[in-house]
Amino acid sequence: MKLSAKDFKAWPNKCVTLLGMSGTGKTRLAIKLRKRNWFHFSGDYRIGTRYLDEAILDNIKSQAMQVPFLRELLRSDSIFINNNITVDNLKPVSSFLGKLGDPEKGGLGLKEFKHRQELHRQAEIAAMKDVPEFIRKSREIYGYRHFVNDAGGSLCELDDAEVLRVLAAHTLILYIKAADKDEQELIRRAEEDPKPLYYREAFLDEQLAVYLTDRGLAYAAEIDPDDFVRWMFPRLFYARLPRYQAIADQHGYTVTTDELSQVKDEAGFLRLVERVLEKQS
Repeated sequence: MKLSAKDFKAWPNKCVTLLGMSGTGKTRLAIKLRKRNWFHFSGDYRIGTRYLDEAILDNIKSQAMQVPFLRELLRSDSIFINNNITVDNLKPVSSFLGKLGDPEKGGLGLKEFKHRQELHRQAEIAAMKDVPEFIRKSREIYGYRHFVNDAGGSLCELDDAEVLRVLAAHTLILYIKAADKDEQELIRRAEEDPKPLYYREAFLDEQLAVYLTDRGLAYAAEIDPDDFVRWMFPRLFYARLPRYQAIADQHGYTVTTDELSQVKDEAGFLRLVERVLEKQS
């Protein structure tokens, strides 16, 4: 959605989509706003509780069934397993996505890894298309005045024009671009604590071939899962930057992590958006 600063200021029910890599401050900002009459829509929460809930539970149960003690309890209905996904605890979603590599080191085979990647892609598309309905619910049912869509870092990878059309029609898209020093910090953190990531299949195939050659490996099953994530993250990061920027250029606006770091409260956020609109409109 393209707006002037004046239009944004006068907008009685503001709706914003936060776009950018995980770690750039999207969720931190959304948490600040939800304390000030903003409905916090977490894309990953919607994915985990609506579109991948059964798949996540099946994955957990399959792991539990490998433990004889738990296997008997599950088969006799003596215990049950349930997700405890919250907006602030999305670990079951990333655990299901998993990492590619040696099963002995907790990795997934290439076929299963790609299957889960596609399930996540379809779930994220569906979750983002839910945004207009949740904007309505946030006002009519829950009584919130404003709405913030805390989108996943992989939004730019979906290659679904309808998702962008829906978000642009109903929200102001704000791309949070990492400043140079923050780029390096994001890469450092990913190397220190490698987490499951979503990759476009074409990008994965291209980079996997390079990685296997670089490491002298013949098969994906020989990959150290954490090493692959560490190797992939900077490549993924820099591949996503032009995709984020293209979305912002066509449908929204760009704010830097340096600018966002100065935001202490809702008023500061609103002033920042108004300045950005004045400069970029």
